[in-house]
Amino acid sequence: MTTAEPTPADVPSTVPPAADASGSPAGTATDAATGTNDVTSEKPKRGRPKGSTARTTRVVELTLTVSGSADGEWQAELKRGATWLARALPVSAAAVVKAAAELHPEIGGPIEEVIGEARAAREAKVAELEAQLEQARKALAELE
Repeated sequence: MTTAEPTPADVPSTVPPAADASGSPAGTATDAATGTNDVTSEKPKRGRPKGSTARTTRVVELTLTVSGSADGEWQAELKRGATWLARALPVSAAAVVKAAAELHPEIGGPIEEVIGEARAAREAKVAELEAQLEQARKALAELE
């Protein structure tokens, strides 16, 4: 016949509970005036409690750069952190004006002015080229 050895759960513990500097067992506080132990006088924990239902806001940072040249050519670049998502994409001036106006009036106004100035410069260049073309046609007609 075999005898079952007692398990650690069956054997009573001989280790006394830990005591703090005041001599009272751990997990309790001694009230100096009355000498009673008070378990409810623990310091409140700082910060958000675990399992809180408060949600943290996730911020997505994207950088959209729209740049244009004096010739009226526009391009867009998109970056997330240090990673380029798109580079040197050609964009029409009309799309730039429309997008800027939809974002905010304070953004749309200055961009529309810049594009208007570029448009006026292009119209002046077209008029100059038309005048040169007309002179070239007259010179050609004189040679005939």
